Amino acid sequence: MLKKISLLLFVTGILFACSDDDDMIAACNEVANVSSSLVTDTSINLTWNDASNVGSYTVEYGVTGFPLGGGTTISTTDTSISISGLLGNTTYDVYVQTICSENNMSMLTEVYSFTTSVTPCIAVTNVSSSMITDTSALVAWEDNANSSTTYELEYGNSGFNIGSGTTITSNTTSLELTGLLPNTDYDVYVRAVCSASNVSPDADVISFTTLAIPVIPEFRPTLSELNLFTGDLNNLEITPYGFEYDLHSTLYTDYAIKQRFFVLPTGEKLTYTGEGLPVFPNNSIIVKTFYYNVNETDLSQGTQIIETRILIKIDGSWESGNYKWNDAQTEATLDANSSIVPVTWTNAEGESNSINYEIPSNTDCFTCHQNTGNMTPIGPKMRTINFDFNGANQIQQLIDNDMLDGLTDPTSVSLLPKWDDPTVSLDRRARAYMDINCAHCHTPGGFCEEESTLRLSYETPYVESSISERRNSILTRIQNTIPQYGMPLIGRTVVHDEGVDLLIDYINSLE
Repeated sequence: MLKKISLLLFVTGILFACSDDDDMIAACNEVANVSSSLVTDTSINLTWNDASNVGSYTVEYGVTGFPLGGGTTISTTDTSISISGLLGNTTYDVYVQTICSENNMSMLTEVYSFTTSVTPCIAVTNVSSSMITDTSALVAWEDNANSSTTYELEYGNSGFNIGSGTTITSNTTSLELTGLLPNTDYDVYVRAVCSASNVSPDADVISFTTLAIPVIPEFRPTLSELNLFTGDLNNLEITPYGFEYDLHSTLYTDYAIKQRFFVLPTGEKLTYTGEGLPVFPNNSIIVKTFYYNVNETDLSQGTQIIETRILIKIDGSWESGNYKWNDAQTEATLDANSSIVPVTWTNAEGESNSINYEIPSNTDCFTCHQNTGNMTPIGPKMRTINFDFNGANQIQQLIDNDMLDGLTDPTSVSLLPKWDDPTVSLDRRARAYMDINCAHCHTPGGFCEEESTLRLSYETPYVESSISERRNSILTRIQNTIPQYGMPLIGRTVVHDEGVDLLIDYINSLE
C-alpha cells in the first residue's frame, strides 16, 4: 500500500513538471526607486521606475503611520503623479502597487516618506484705525489665510524705521494702542506670527493722527491750561480744533499784529442769521492774541507777545478774560486789571518805535464789547470775513468744514471794503475804517449811544450818520491821545497816522 502511494505521488510530480510554461501567470513586479520632487507646503510630485512598463499603478498615501487601506488612493497609468491638497510641514507615507492585471498585482513597495515644506505665513489685510483720541487708537485687521496665529504690531512716529518702533503682541485681530502723544502722526505695521521661524511680511503701513488735547472752555489761571495752542506756547500754533480767520478791515491797536481764531464745541456749528455776527453755540471760544515783531525787516529776531484776549460763550452769554504774557514768553496769566507793557520794535521801514502798550481791564473790554448791556464779539461778522484767507474764502471754508448752518453760497454775502485799499473809493474806505474802529460804540445800544449822535456802521446811510454835522469833532478826537477824549477811547496810546490821513481826506471831501 505504501508503494502505491509513493508511485502516485511520483506520477503526479511528473505531470506537473511536464506542463506548458505558457499556462502559468507571470509574477507582477514591484516598481523601484520611488522619489519625490517639487515639494511645497501643499503639493508634491512622485516618480518611480518600472522596467516592465505595465502602465497601471495604485498609489496610497497618508500622514505618516496611517494604516494601509486607510489612506488616500489614486490610480494612474504614468510612472509619476502630482499630489495636492497636503498639509504644510507634515510628514507623509506613500506606497505604490503595480497593477499587472485585474487579478495580478505586485506587492506594495516599501514605505516612502516625505515632508512638505512649512506653509508661508501670509500677510494680514485691511488694516485700519478707528476710535482715535488724543492718547489712544484702535487698530484692526483681517486674517483669512493663517490659523493658530499671533500678531505683532510695530508703531512709532510717522516715518520711523521698522525695527526701531514699539512692538506689541496680540492674539486677536485688533489691538488698542494707548499712551500716545496728542496731535501726533503715527505709522503702524502689522505682521502675522505663524511660528517663531515663520513670520509674515508686514502689511502695508497705515497712518493716523491722534487728536489734539481737548480745548477747555473755562477761564483757568493760565493760558496753557485752556489747550488753545499746541507745542511751545509762544509759537502760537493754533489747536487743530481752531478756525483761524482774518478781517478785511482791521481794528487799530497801536500797530500791534493780531492772531484771530475761534473754537466751536465738537459737533456744533455757527448759525447764519445775516451779514453781521453769526450765532455761536454755547462753549464757543473766540481768541485774539496781540504781538509785535521785534524787527519787521528781520523776522528771525522773533516776537514780543503782549496779551491774549478771550471770549467764551457760557449759558447763552459771552464772558471775557484777558491773559497777560510773562517776560520769558512762556506763559500768560489771567488778569482782570489793566497794566502797561513797554514795547520797542523796528517797523518795515527800519524805524525804531517805542510805546507803553496799555492792556485793558475787563471793564475796559466791556466798554467796547457791549451792546444794550450784553457782552458781544466785534470782529467775526460775515461781511468782514467774506474774502480769501489761508488759500480760500473763509465763509466757504466754514461751509466746506460743516461749521456753518443757514448759508450755502458766500457770494450772497457782501464784503466790508478794505480801508487801506487804494483801488476802493475814498468814502467807502473811510466808512469801512469807522465801521471797524468806531461803530461798536457809535451804534444803537453801543457805549456812546446817548453821548453822541454819530452812527458809524457801514450800512447806516450817510444822511443818518451825523458824520457831516460832527466832522470837526471827528477830526479833533482822532488826532488826540488824551484819555477819555481821543478816539477810539480804548486800545491806543499813539495816533494811527494812516487812519488819520484817510479820515482827514474824507472829511475834507465832504460838502
